[in-house]
Amino acid sequence: MTQSAPTPNASSDPAPLALVTGASSGIGRELARVFAQNGFDLIIAAEDAGIGVAETELRAHGGAVQAVRVDLRRPAGVDELYAACRAAGTLDAAALNAGVGQGGRFLDIDIADEQSLIDLNVSSTVRLAKHVLRDMVARGEGRVLITSSIASTMPGTYQAVYNASKSFLQSFSEAVQAELRDEEADVTVTALMPGPTETEFFHRADMDDTNVGSSSKDDPAQVAEQGFKALLKGEDKVFGGSVSSQAQGKLSGLLPDRLKAAMHKRMAAPGSAK
Repeated sequence: MTQSAPTPNASSDPAPLALVTGASSGIGRELARVFAQNGFDLIIAAEDAGIGVAETELRAHGGAVQAVRVDLRRPAGVDELYAACRAAGTLDAAALNAGVGQGGRFLDIDIADEQSLIDLNVSSTVRLAKHVLRDMVARGEGRVLITSSIASTMPGTYQAVYNASKSFLQSFSEAVQAELRDEEADVTVTALMPGPTETEFFHRADMDDTNVGSSSKDDPAQVAEQGFKALLKGEDKVFGGSVSSQAQGKLSGLLPDRLKAAMHKRMAAPGSAK
């Protein structure tokens, strides 16, 4: 796989193939659009009916698009998606983006909701990455993008399990990156770390009444473009979004955890909307 976007119909070679999860809306849908605009055929996945709408829209870019409606919280769902990928051909790239949030006081949230978050954000990503990366290393090339978050760099007061899930993904991405450097293969993993982005995330996470939920946010199309470019270059990570969001991500590594937890509390506390 080259490190520049392919030109559609530039030769008789088949178009490169990419997988995008969580592609029915938000950053995932924008990632799928960027892949399509850059000459990739697509396999897109999500559990909701919006994945069919996304499939129709993405076909307008001229490439092949296959939608798989599947619940990735279930190991069988991950395996079903992987089987669809194997049947479609060879994956040149994969954007493992599916994820959900959950706001509120840890003691008040039902454990089933938090386990569901862990199953999707963490377990499905690890399971799918295992399948995809083994194939890429065996072939000798490939690119993987994992959607982490600036949230991975700070304790998530009133988003305790969500931030922890993103911290896991960030650590996981960086560890696998280091392992892949020992392989004789051109395979990379890139962590995409957006800040608050204008998607359905905060509404679905019951955070409309929070400071962060009610504030202005970054453009998901911009985040997707940044992630796509970093993926092709094989970069280890990229802070997504506006200049201020990127600065926040970089600054976070310099602040003590107690201070970051207090800052997050002001942003995510229920009823904190201004």
